[in-house]
Amino acid sequence: MDADRRLRGPYTAGGTIASALVPVARPELVARYDIELRAMAPDLHGLVPVKRGSVADHLPRAERILVHAPRRTLRLSNGFAEFLREHLAEAGPRTLVVENLHEADPTDRELLAVLRRRIAPELLTVVTGEQAVPDSPLTPEEHDARADELELEGTIGARLGAIPYHREHGTDPRKAVEAFRTAVEWCLDAGFHDAVAELGLRALPLTDPDTEPETWWRLLHSAATALGSLDREDEAEALFDLARRESISPVTHASAAYSTGMLKVRHHDPAQRDLNAALAWVNQAIAISTLLPDPHERAFKLGFDLNGRALVEVRLGNPAKALRLVQEAVELAERDLRPDEHPIHRLVLRANRAQLAIMLGRPEDALEDLDAVIAADPGYPDYYIDRGNLLHRLGRRDAAIADYETAMRVGPPFPEPYYNRAEILFSAGDHQGALVDLDHALELDPGFVDGLANRAGLLAALGEYDRARADAEAGLVLDPVNPYLLCALGQVEMAEGRHKEARIAFDQALEGAPSLTAAWASRGMLAFETGDPEGAVADFTRALEPGADPALLFNRAMALRAAGRDREATADLTRALELAPDDDDIRRELTGN
Repeated sequence: MDADRRLRGPYTAGGTIASALVPVARPELVARYDIELRAMAPDLHGLVPVKRGSVADHLPRAERILVHAPRRTLRLSNGFAEFLREHLAEAGPRTLVVENLHEADPTDRELLAVLRRRIAPELLTVVTGEQAVPDSPLTPEEHDARADELELEGTIGARLGAIPYHREHGTDPRKAVEAFRTAVEWCLDAGFHDAVAELGLRALPLTDPDTEPETWWRLLHSAATALGSLDREDEAEALFDLARRESISPVTHASAAYSTGMLKVRHHDPAQRDLNAALAWVNQAIAISTLLPDPHERAFKLGFDLNGRALVEVRLGNPAKALRLVQEAVELAERDLRPDEHPIHRLVLRANRAQLAIMLGRPEDALEDLDAVIAADPGYPDYYIDRGNLLHRLGRRDAAIADYETAMRVGPPFPEPYYNRAEILFSAGDHQGALVDLDHALELDPGFVDGLANRAGLLAALGEYDRARADAEAGLVLDPVNPYLLCALGQVEMAEGRHKEARIAFDQALEGAPSLTAAWASRGMLAFETGDPEGAVADFTRALEPGADPALLFNRAMALRAAGRDREATADLTRALELAPDDDDIRRELTGN
C-alpha cells in the first residue's frame, strides 16, 4: 500500500488495511471496533454500523465544541491493533508492505508503531519503504482535471488528501480554499490535529480576510487550535495575533482573546504558563461577549468565556470563585438558550461544576451532576472516569470499578480506566490483579508516566527490583522530577543496599511533593536501617500526618523503641492494634509473646 497522505489524508494506510479486511472480518468483531474503523476509513461507513458514540456525533458542527485530546489518535490506533490482531488470529498471518512512509501523515506513522508493538511478528510482518515510483509531474490544468474526477467519485478519503492537493496545484485558488476548508473541518472533528495544522497553514495564504472573512477565520482558528493541541503554542498565539490585526469582528476578537488565555493557562511547559496574562485575556473575551446583541449567541459565548475564566481561577487557587463563574454560565444557558440548543456546552458546564464541588468538599452535589451528565451522554467515556474517581473517594469501590469498566467499553482503548482500576485492586490487596491492569495500561501507552510510577512502586513492593528500576528510569526520562518515580527509584536503591543513592532519591521526591506519604515512610525505613532511629521517628511522624495507619504506627514504634522511647512506642503499638486487631506482629511486639 501507499501511505502518502496526499492520497487520502490521515490514515491513508490504516484506511487501506481496514478497506481490505472489514468486508471479510466477522461482523461482531467489526461492530466492536466501530469507532476506530469509521474514523480510519470513513468511506466504509456503509459496512461499519454505528454501535457506540457520543451525543456530539449527531449535532451540527457549531455545537460540537469539544476538541479531541492529542492522544485521541493513539486510542484509535490501539483499538485498530486489537481488531487486526484478533482478525489475524482467526484468518492467519499477513505481511504489510507500506511505501512512501516519508509522506505519511503522523496518524499512520503512529499506527504502524502500535501495530509493531502490539501484534506478534508471527501474525503480522510490517515492511516499510521510504519511496515508491514517483508520479509524473502534472500541469495545473491536469491537476484541475484530476480534482474534478475525484469530486465526481465522491469519496471522503479523497476530500482529505488528493482533492486539496490537486486544487492547491490547479488554476483556481477559490476552489483550493474550499477543498482545504472541507478537509480541515473533517479532520478537526476527528481529532487529527497534525493534518488540521498542516492543511490550515497551507490554506491561509490563499484566503483573503477582507473578502472571505468567515472562511479565513475558521481556517485560522482551526489551525491555531490544532497547533495548541500539538504543544506548538507560540505558533498558535502568532495566528491569534494575526487575527487581531486583520479583523474588526467582535466575535473574532472575543474568541481570539479566550483562546490566547487558554494557551497561557494550559501551556505544556509549566514554566511558560502565565496565569495573570491568561486572566487578562479571558476578561477581555468576557467584556466583548457581554456586549453581543443576540441573546442566544451571547449566552453561549459568554458562558464559554466564564467557564474559561473558571479554569484560570482554579489555577490561581480560587475554586469557590470558579464555581460561581460556572454557575453563572449554567444559569445563562438555562435562561437564554433554547431547550435543545448546545447540549454539549451544558454538559461540559455541569461536569466542571462537579469537579469544583469535589474541590470544595461537596461530593454529593458533584455526584448528582455527574449522574445527570452520564444519563444525558452515556457514550462519552471521560465522564465515567470522573464519576468512578469520585465513587472511589467515597469508598464505593464496586461502583467505581463498574464505571471504569464502562469507560473501557464505550470508546477506543485508553490507559486511564485500567490505571484507576489497578489502584482499587491494589488497595484491596489484589497486587497481581493491579499489576495486570498496569501492564495493560502501559501496553496501550508506554509513555504513560503515572502508570510507570505506580508499576515501579508495585514491582518494588513485590521484590522485582530490576523491573521496578527499569520503569522508574524510563519514567524519569520523560518527567525528570516526578516525585512518585523518584520515590520508587529510592525504594529500589534502598532494597539493593545503595543507601546514599536512596536518600538522594527520597529527598528529591519530597522536594517536589512535601506531602508524599510513601516518600516519608520510605525515608523513615532508610533512616532506621542505617542506624538513625530519631530521624526515622521524625519521618514516620510526617508520614502519619494524613491519618493513622497501623503499618506506619508499627514502624514508628520500632524506631521509638530503638531510640529508648518505650512509653511512646507502647502507645503507637496500642493504637496500631486497635486499627488492626488481627495483626500478629503488632500483638507480639505489644505483649511480648
